[in-house]
Amino acid sequence: MTFLARLRRLVQRTVIGALVVGFLVVGGTAFRVWQVAREDDRTHADLAVVLGAAQYNGVPSEVLEARLEHARRLYEQGVVKYIATTGGRQPGDNYTEGEAGRLWLEDKGVPADHIIEVGEGADTLGSIRALAGEARAKSLKTAVIVSDPWHSLRARTMAEDEGLDAWTSPTRSGPNVQTRETQLFYIRRETGALLYYHLMKAPVDVFDGITL
Repeated sequence: MTFLARLRRLVQRTVIGALVVGFLVVGGTAFRVWQVAREDDRTHADLAVVLGAAQYNGVPSEVLEARLEHARRLYEQGVVKYIATTGGRQPGDNYTEGEAGRLWLEDKGVPADHIIEVGEGADTLGSIRALAGEARAKSLKTAVIVSDPWHSLRARTMAEDEGLDAWTSPTRSGPNVQTRETQLFYIRRETGALLYYHLMKAPVDVFDGITL
């Protein structure tokens, strides 16, 4: 076998090996996103962390309301002592996502002194970092992450990286969890976003037009 033939075979094997490894990494990550999405851990925690979503002049969107309602139920069931509402404001907004969440919870009967409003963060990582700082200041160490199922693994990973002992109890209602097509879209999106986070320790600036 000539040198060029050996080199060609080596390159082919290297490319095939890289493709196989890439497939295993992406496939394995997608499986974990799906697997964690199915978990609903009701172990007692210091607080439930509601990841922010759109709000309209202080009124939560359907997505955010579904998360808030789930957290409220956890609070009423004694799973958590506090509920943290997170998320900053978009340009032109009068309210932050965290503020809209707090107002909704208060309107539903959750005592104000059991709500921790963290109106910061333009993406999941920014919100988690702001929340972790607030939790440390209040000596709160355990958290159950409340978001959409497919968002759970990435949010939990970020929370653990910020020093919280975290697990997940995702909402099972809302527009993001209703159809198989929607589920496949978010699994794909979250797989890419989680791999990017593992690589860069940063959020994807724009992924499918949405800041993550």
